[in-house]
Amino acid sequence: MNKGSIAEQLHTTWAGHNLIYKEETGSTNDDARELGEQGAPHGTLVVADRQIKGRGSRGRSWETPQDGNIAMSLLIRPSAPPDRISMLTLITGMSVAEGIEDALIEARDIDLSKSTEVNIQGEIIAEYKSFPQIKWPNDIVIAGKKICGILTELHMNSDNTIRDVVIGVGINVNMMDFPDEIKEIAGSIRSTTGVELSRESVIACTMRRFEENYTKYCVSYDLSLLQEQYEARLINRHKLVKVLDPKGEYEAIAHGITELGALVVSDEDGDEYEINAGEVSVRGLYGYT
Repeated sequence: MNKGSIAEQLHTTWAGHNLIYKEETGSTNDDARELGEQGAPHGTLVVADRQIKGRGSRGRSWETPQDGNIAMSLLIRPSAPPDRISMLTLITGMSVAEGIEDALIEARDIDLSKSTEVNIQGEIIAEYKSFPQIKWPNDIVIAGKKICGILTELHMNSDNTIRDVVIGVGINVNMMDFPDEIKEIAGSIRSTTGVELSRESVIACTMRRFEENYTKYCVSYDLSLLQEQYEARLINRHKLVKVLDPKGEYEAIAHGITELGALVVSDEDGDEYEINAGEVSVRGLYGYT
């Protein structure tokens, strides 16, 4: 993978047109932030072959080994109000899922409707499809395994206006061996589908989908034009979930999302709640039994 091979496959209007490629970097998010400070244009994309000091959610590290995975960060300069920026994380997750599916279809005639059984302690808990799904808000899951991490960082000007937003994306593409501490949770596109993809095609397909979805978001700075599209991939939908609320854990049924990206759940009494942040575990996934 190199700058030329990525640019050759990009067919977008603005996403990735200012392309920065690095063989190795500490964090593509830090690189994009610095470029934003220097005035880099909307749509600047930083891609690294290897990332050694990446960040995941809740301060976790996200290292990207050479050759097998994608580490990239997209710099955008939205006109949206600051309180609508969190939805970009959901939009990115959906764009990654759609982009991976596009790349799989382009690479090979693959049956993405095939189910994979998830067996936990001798009991068949659930079946997960081979096509990319979303665990709210932005985990990308294939066959019960997490294959992508997303970290969105908002940078403000001194006058409290938005300077830029950096969206970091790490995708396990062809990685087959995982550390012991994550191997029950993590997977890659190749390990879950059996298809080896070029990283360039996944990047290009994801950027194309993000550009399309971002355009819909900008109409009203919400998910009204994307809600049905997102829910079609929502692995939580109509499932029993565990909500890890700071006030106490509880189980509920997930129904979908609101136009602002909150997860709608109902408890055993039928009372509905909107969850705007925090951990939600799906039965049969990531060890939740």
